[in-house]
Amino acid sequence: DPNNWRLACGSPAAKETLRDLEFAWRSVRSVKSNAILLAAGGAAVGIGMGQVNRVDSARLAVDRAGDRVKGSVAASDAFFPFADGLQVLIDAGISAVVQPGGSVRDDEVIAAAHAGGITMYFTNTRHFFH
Repeated sequence: DPNNWRLACGSPAAKETLRDLEFAWRSVRSVKSNAILLAAGGAAVGIGMGQVNRVDSARLAVDRAGDRVKGSVAASDAFFPFADGLQVLIDAGISAVVQPGGSVRDDEVIAAAHAGGITMYFTNTRHFFH
């Protein structure tokens, strides 16, 4: 429930963006970990999954989204352990991300989101099952 999310970085998301973030968060639950799901306009536009790290999953999601990545939002089924996976998404042009948070390096991930000018929410719950 987005009402329980914590704004970790950036401005509060506009209504449409928040709707896409909620859709992405609910959808990424059904994707094989390590999962990154990109969404726009109420639909998934790119999914990266089943990789050994979030960087590779982020790259797959971006590649699959193609031109639709610009302005899309992202959801990660577990926290970003390092900023590098998030940076792949920022460089591709996402506008916001939702993730559980809880990494010992959350400060670095928040700093990357801030530097990239995106909004980031922490859910404080994860979908990662193993």
